[in-house]
Amino acid sequence: MTYLAIILVAFVALEHIYFLILEMFMWTKPKGIKAFGLKSKAFAEDTKILAANQGLYNGFLAAGLIFSIIQNNITFALFFLICVTIAGIYGSYSTKQIKLFYIQSVPAILALIMLYF
Repeated sequence: MTYLAIILVAFVALEHIYFLILEMFMWTKPKGIKAFGLKSKAFAEDTKILAANQGLYNGFLAAGLIFSIIQNNITFALFFLICVTIAGIYGSYSTKQIKLFYIQSVPAILALIMLYF
């Protein structure tokens, strides 16, 4: 992997660590409620277990990307970046928020492109 590809993969991994923190630990806090546009604190409380589960999955994506960097394994990086891209596309489509595509999928797509150079 080139240095630029490593930097982009690491950026995507850091994003997903941040998502993990937001979803697992800050979902019911004002920052989490604002970040995800939740309708109320009560709704956040009612859905915090689901959000924690989402956060855990984001942690697995981050772990896979970090592992791909440590192992210098392009195949692993490709797999996890494709997973991130698909998750961003689905999240954007299902929530009707194009912002999710730009935040999650675009960095992963850029990293994918750099893996081919």
